[in-house]
Amino acid sequence: MNAAPRLNDEVCKRSQIGPRNSWAAAKARSLPAAVVMCLAIFLATMRMFGGAVEQAPAGDGTGNSPVAPVIAAKPEHVTVAGGRGSTEIQWDTGNGSIGFVFVTEKDRKPVLFATGMKGSRVAPWIRVRRYVFELYNDAERRTLLATVTVSGTAKSEASPRAMLLQGTARWLLVVALIAIVYIAVYLSSTGTLRTTFPTEPTTSPRPLHITRNLLLGVAAFVCLDGIIFHTGLYVSMLAPDSYAGRLAVITRAEKQRPASGLKEVLVLGDSRMAEGFSTAVADELGSTAGLKFVNLAEPASSVNTWYYMLREVDPSARRYSAIVVPYGIGYEPSTADPLRISMAAPLLRYGDCFDFASGFQRWSGRFRAFTACILRGSAYQSDVADLLEHPVARMRSIQQEPKRLHSRAVYKGRDYDLVGTSYDRKTGQVTFSPRLTEAQREAIRKSLVQPSQAEIQYFLKLQRDWIPRIVKHYSNSPTAIVLTPVPRGPFGELTGFSMAYHPVLPPVITQRTAFSFPEQTFDFLEKPEYYFDGYHLNAKGRQRFTETLVAGLVGRLGSADLHGCSSSKLKLASDRRLGSTDDSDIGSNSGDAIMSSP
Repeated sequence: MNAAPRLNDEVCKRSQIGPRNSWAAAKARSLPAAVVMCLAIFLATMRMFGGAVEQAPAGDGTGNSPVAPVIAAKPEHVTVAGGRGSTEIQWDTGNGSIGFVFVTEKDRKPVLFATGMKGSRVAPWIRVRRYVFELYNDAERRTLLATVTVSGTAKSEASPRAMLLQGTARWLLVVALIAIVYIAVYLSSTGTLRTTFPTEPTTSPRPLHITRNLLLGVAAFVCLDGIIFHTGLYVSMLAPDSYAGRLAVITRAEKQRPASGLKEVLVLGDSRMAEGFSTAVADELGSTAGLKFVNLAEPASSVNTWYYMLREVDPSARRYSAIVVPYGIGYEPSTADPLRISMAAPLLRYGDCFDFASGFQRWSGRFRAFTACILRGSAYQSDVADLLEHPVARMRSIQQEPKRLHSRAVYKGRDYDLVGTSYDRKTGQVTFSPRLTEAQREAIRKSLVQPSQAEIQYFLKLQRDWIPRIVKHYSNSPTAIVLTPVPRGPFGELTGFSMAYHPVLPPVITQRTAFSFPEQTFDFLEKPEYYFDGYHLNAKGRQRFTETLVAGLVGRLGSADLHGCSSSKLKLASDRRLGSTDDSDIGSNSGDAIMSSP
């Protein structure tokens, strides 16, 4: 007789538990979606705010309102390992005037470190002491604009026990992350949510599906990374003064630039071309031949990065009349792998994982590169941390993008030289001019360090592997590919690059290019008077280098039909030498005399 009431009570209890469980399951399923939505809304809001800030006029809207002068060091507290550390000094006078950065050590007189209205420079000679960097409005140090203090501290060696604890903690964090991902996916899966864990999972009406849930967790993580970092959502918020940020800014600006209607010549390269080539001078010289020059040379970039830049700004391979690609001098140390990966990250796609990874010498670099293509956020770790730490400063920095692009366009080069400095190849001794700062002397010493044979061969392999990719990108295009050497240094041929250029340019490359400048075209510039450090041309060298390069291009491109030039595949004649390397002789040579004959 009591069976019916008990049955009714059981039904009532289950009917109450059912809705509670359904509500809990719905709540659990909505948790990951809510997290994704919050992240997407946050990043989208930041992007919209950044865009609004970028377009907002400064001051009264005239564009002439000055910005407060600033000087900063990254980092300000330098860990000194092996006797020396380094920091990057960034400065901006704020009103377009020339600034003078002086550095003062304890009990020493101030020394000129750098000049310019804005810029950045690395100080690689920081020791365990205190340095004061001051930005002045004049060379006599009468008007102080801003100051920053850098301190060097000795690196403390971690004990084996501490290192073991750090490693253990790292793996515990990884395990905890996997457990959290698994539980989140498990709770968000379909079905009735259990309130207790079954004692016999194999007989449970709801199996755990461990492998499935882990794979779903990984897939969800990859998708979230793709939504944030592969769609361009985060790229618009990159720090504009970082390597990745600068590359993203100039490629985005070039994609948005309207066509000029002239024969456009794109110049690629690293810091040597960025400092050595002037678009203002080139446009003035090439205007009579109907040529317009675009400079996408960027410091620290390498030939594989240039390929991805071209793919980004010229996907149809028909935008430019000619592409100027440097060859020869230089080497890529394996220690620069993280920098090169983060720099190229804004241009990478999922399909680039194998090709991009193959451009690195060490397996650690290949793994980082492969991961950056799949999980691009891994290449932005430091940038994301900086954004979260200084969001307001990041927005202000993004606001200055147009000003940075303008400064890049009107940049004229450094106005000082190395006259009075000499180098004895036999003894390896360097005699410095008393006018040089410690930073300049350190840069010259660094430029004379003998790189290993493996590093040189690696750099040559990069060019052999990636210049053909650039040529292939334009294989069905009328665009002419022009190969050019660059000046090697203020003392002529450096000890680290005694080999000829010929191994860099095998016939398979040269036969498919339009033409190439001979190896010794710019030998006349390899003098201290044309350099401001051990690698880069000063304003005077920049002028002469641009004049010589444009004269050759005008002589060949100005009168030739580029369609015919590209289809005929003019052959390199690198044995052709200039008759004289004196300044006066070079200045009087015509463009055809400078170029190799077909």
